[in-house]
Amino acid sequence: MSLSSALSTAQSIFNNSGTQSAVVSKNIANAQNPDYIRRSAVVVTGGNGAMIGDIVRSQNAPLLRQTIESSSVASGQRTLLDGLEEIKNLMGGNSNELSPAKLITAFRNNLDAFASTANDTGLGISVISSAQDLATGLNTAADKLQQIRKDADDQIKQDVDELNSLLSKLESVNNQVKNATASGTDANDALDEREALVKQISEIVGVTSYIRENNDLVLYTSDGVTLFETVPRKVTFQPTAAFDASTNGSGVYIDGVALKAGEAANTSAKGSIQALLQLRDTVAPTFQSQLDEIARGLITAFAETGPTGALAPMTGLFSYKDSSGVQQTAIPASGAIVPGLASRIFVNPVVVPPAGTPDKLRDGGINGAAYVVNTGGSSYGDLLDKYNENLEAPMTFDPLTEIADAPDLLSFASDSMGWLEQLRSTATAADESKTAMLTRTLDAYSSNTGVSLDEELSLLLDIEQSYKAGTKLMATVDEMMQALLDIAS
Repeated sequence: MSLSSALSTAQSIFNNSGTQSAVVSKNIANAQNPDYIRRSAVVVTGGNGAMIGDIVRSQNAPLLRQTIESSSVASGQRTLLDGLEEIKNLMGGNSNELSPAKLITAFRNNLDAFASTANDTGLGISVISSAQDLATGLNTAADKLQQIRKDADDQIKQDVDELNSLLSKLESVNNQVKNATASGTDANDALDEREALVKQISEIVGVTSYIRENNDLVLYTSDGVTLFETVPRKVTFQPTAAFDASTNGSGVYIDGVALKAGEAANTSAKGSIQALLQLRDTVAPTFQSQLDEIARGLITAFAETGPTGALAPMTGLFSYKDSSGVQQTAIPASGAIVPGLASRIFVNPVVVPPAGTPDKLRDGGINGAAYVVNTGGSSYGDLLDKYNENLEAPMTFDPLTEIADAPDLLSFASDSMGWLEQLRSTATAADESKTAMLTRTLDAYSSNTGVSLDEELSLLLDIEQSYKAGTKLMATVDEMMQALLDIAS
């Protein structure tokens, strides 16, 4: 080997070692960064010896696609489950002590006691008090349920704004990637940033991606609607100011196409927006319809029909107001939901002490003398027994409640909680499964593309040995040069 070749080799070693050290150092510095993809300095050999040919990312496109998909479905399932947990909390948590079924049971126990001792005014007052608890419980649950819908609507607005912001950032970063790729400069940092943005987008809405010439990214929703192509497509949403049982929220539109809501407890939602639409437009309204049917059942069960049952039915113990706040006396039609009835049901003031008296519940006459049933004295509880039996009498419910096959009001109230618990249980199991899948996918992706400190430190030792070889070669060349100079002198 000539001295010039030796010098060239030593210089190549130093250049390569410097570049490799810089790459390894950057890897180590980003070992805890989940959005960083490990770099490798690729050494190639040629006529001029070994040199760094390129710095490449440890990409794994199939695992990346799986990570994005898993992130979307896990985000959608978690969002739905959170909403179901919030609805469950309205019912009093695990014990469901605030559920209509529990409140009806407490009310019925007091009604039984009053019927057996019909001349005990104290028991009559307890019946009215528990009836008020029942009506208030329905009012509160219905109102808070609408607030859950409003909160979901507000969150949709935030997610849409965040999605538009991320798409705007994606445009800028994608342009950096294209320009760097076209010019042959390092695009790795921009690629990391673009990948991180796609991951964030996938938590809001399900996406699939396609890479074109010059590393240009095209992004579609899971339903095939273009979300990003050169420039971001507009995502629009009009929030609703307030919700009641008759309010329908606005849809989310991507490039003018409506985004579908998720379906079922093991939801089809990909990303948080679809799950929020499902919660706002399907789950909460269905449970609201069940509360409304329970309210209608109570009003019907305690309707007054006079001593022979031939008079026009009118509201008795339980009455309600129309949408303008006016008290109604007509009994709602059988088998049809009255939207918002649960938020407007109340105990008739005629039976509420001190202005009213529970005797009118026992004897009839809430709607006047013509409706008095018990004329035989305060010891008769026949009418109270009839009301009690009405709670288990056959009743028709609206199919939109999804539990319309319940035979009577008590069964319907119980089935309502069963419906919610079944939904929540299925959603919980699905959440565990999808979260586990996401965790395994992230682990696999990290193992393939992430930084291992052990590997990087081992590589540093190899680089150190290469550097030492270079310094030893330089020392040898120096000695030879000195020997030549000594001879020449």
